[in-house]
Amino acid sequence: MSPHEDTDRLSAPSLAAGDATGWFDALYAEAEAGAATVPWDRPEPTALLAEWARLTGLAGAGRRALVVGCGPGRDAEFMAGLGFATTAFDISETAIRVARGRHPDSTVDYRVADLLAPPDEWRRSFDLVVESNNVQALPRSLRARAIAAVASFVAPGGTLLVVAAAATAWGEAGPPWPLTRGEVDAFATGGLREESVQELPAEDDPLVVRWRAVFRR
Repeated sequence: MSPHEDTDRLSAPSLAAGDATGWFDALYAEAEAGAATVPWDRPEPTALLAEWARLTGLAGAGRRALVVGCGPGRDAEFMAGLGFATTAFDISETAIRVARGRHPDSTVDYRVADLLAPPDEWRRSFDLVVESNNVQALPRSLRARAIAAVASFVAPGGTLLVVAAAATAWGEAGPPWPLTRGEVDAFATGGLREESVQELPAEDDPLVVRWRAVFRR
């Protein structure tokens, strides 16, 4: 069985109906019932995030972090463990319920929210924003809105980390629809400047290339 079989099965009718994100909650709900597998639901944090944190000596010291599309919370808990006052959100109510249930003593503020219509109070409010593999799950018609929303969360002096599959390694079938270099560069908006963009092998498949990009405001 392909690890993406359930995402393909559930996303297809949702996308055909014009609902670009409804399939996420359906996937998490089926997974909670033991009827599906969420391929990105792993106990360890995203490898390219953890490596970047190690290489940079990242420490929160109480600064504010936001994790986009947090799912069951692996990256959010990692950020909190580094000392960040962490907010994490997902459009799936089930994912947030699972995250809270798995981490009952967590300091993370888990929220249900929509990247395409985020709370106004999050604008330019976070010292570190982590966007890992979420924008690539949206159809290309929504990319510009999603990218602008992610960039808008970064506070003055703050940092944005973007991790995504590179389009050079994939076909057109999706989701996901991996990001082109131009789409990665587009995060440099609203006063953000590109600091670095790397093409790196995926943690689970050396034949797949991923972006790791850093932006500063």
